[in-house]
Amino acid sequence: MNENINNVENEIKTDGLLAVSPSPHIKNGITTQKIMLHVIIALLPATIWGIIMFGAKAAVIVAVSVVSCMFFEWGTQKLLKRQNTVSDLSAVVTGLLLAMNLPSGVGILIPIVGAFVAIVVVKQLFGGIGKNFLNPALAARVFLFMSWSEPMAKFTPIGVADATAGATPLAILKDGTSSMDISLFDLFIGRMGGSIGEISALLLIVGAIYLVIMKVISLHVPLSYLGTVAIITFIFPQGGMSNLDFMLTQLLSGGLMLGALFMATDYVTSPVTAKGRIIFGIGCGLLTVFFRYFSNYPEGVSFSILVMNALVWYIDKATKPRVFGTKKAKAEVAKK
Repeated sequence: MNENINNVENEIKTDGLLAVSPSPHIKNGITTQKIMLHVIIALLPATIWGIIMFGAKAAVIVAVSVVSCMFFEWGTQKLLKRQNTVSDLSAVVTGLLLAMNLPSGVGILIPIVGAFVAIVVVKQLFGGIGKNFLNPALAARVFLFMSWSEPMAKFTPIGVADATAGATPLAILKDGTSSMDISLFDLFIGRMGGSIGEISALLLIVGAIYLVIMKVISLHVPLSYLGTVAIITFIFPQGGMSNLDFMLTQLLSGGLMLGALFMATDYVTSPVTAKGRIIFGIGCGLLTVFFRYFSNYPEGVSFSILVMNALVWYIDKATKPRVFGTKKAKAEVAKK
């Protein structure tokens, strides 16, 4: 969940007493900083759990990622002579999400490069906060995966000090090996291998509930995304597992919960309308299952969300509500 709301205040002072600004005239206490702070609070439980499970190396990766994103945000805006927005905490959220999508065994260079791609290339070169059309953290993760495939696919098993080629639950199913090693309870609480912030479905759900209560996100995207994955995987199970066990494994493993709850819900890169968000979520779900079933890569969340990010403009255009008192263009043409 990433960069988000711009507060635009264009005021024309007439006589020193009145301030006239363009509509809509909405007064509330919502700011980008407050929204980002809520997201950080929601992400902290899963992040802290990842650090507990993977050790000090995970804490270093998180710290380097967050600090690098803040530095590149400040440096780019300084270079481009833009107003500095580091204090709005959006760069912190990007750094935190990027770190949560990384294995704990990667080198220090990887989160630094990822932060550069996320902040400079994906965010600032497109105009800064609110103007990027791709989720910065996910775009950076895919770039890193394409550039450093081996370390990005090397997951440290829980309780192991050094990075080894530990298989994730999705990799086990993809390889067709025994599914007996997969514990649904361990997947739910976060005792299976994976990226730093994706392993505990429970804590990610708790964080998302907090965001819903604080009215930071709606449930349109998460429910349609997770619901689509659940329905398809239940009907078409693989790996010799029962329908229910396979469906739950798909929902609880990989980056699905992190992606559906915190990244697909990003204000900037998701549709504006409720109908559009549902379409967006269904599209993410369909693509995720497609990548998991038919590609060589066992995970598909990052690619799916990025593909749907690129289609948001079309979804918004197709689902925008008709202005009250006007007629649809097709009806006008038909009359002529």
